[in-house]
Amino acid sequence: MKKAAIFWILTAFLLAALSGCGQKAAETPQLEEGSYLEIPSTELNEKIQVYTVRVDGLTMEVLAAKDADGTVRTAFNTCQVCNGSRKAYFEVNGDQVVCQNCGNRFGRKDVGVLSGGCNPYPISAEDRQDEGDTVRLSYKFLSGSASLFTRWKENNQ
Repeated sequence: MKKAAIFWILTAFLLAALSGCGQKAAETPQLEEGSYLEIPSTELNEKIQVYTVRVDGLTMEVLAAKDADGTVRTAFNTCQVCNGSRKAYFEVNGDQVVCQNCGNRFGRKDVGVLSGGCNPYPISAEDRQDEGDTVRLSYKFLSGSASLFTRWKENNQ
């Protein structure tokens, strides 16, 4: 076999390995009435995590983190002011989230706290169930918040 052919075969294998070919992608949970988005508390730390869920065919995301003192912080991954734009969502950038529409940045301590401005919609402790090892958001609560996501990301094709 020629060296060039061996090179291209090895390159193809390397690219496949690096791209995750052959690995099953995690499926987005589909919630039904009476079910919950369950976030394991062990996954939460001072780094903001993004959790994706589908409710009645609509894709939604929740931002979640935990402070060093154990305080859980949750918010919807859509900007309160920019909502209505397909880009009204936040990307994690280090210890902050950045709105992809307006560029505003928020740190973990602001997630789930700030309200009424250009920031993620907070999800208060009253809107979720913190059950020791799991943070739960009900189908009923999430479906009642669906209007926040109707023009968001891939929901507005």
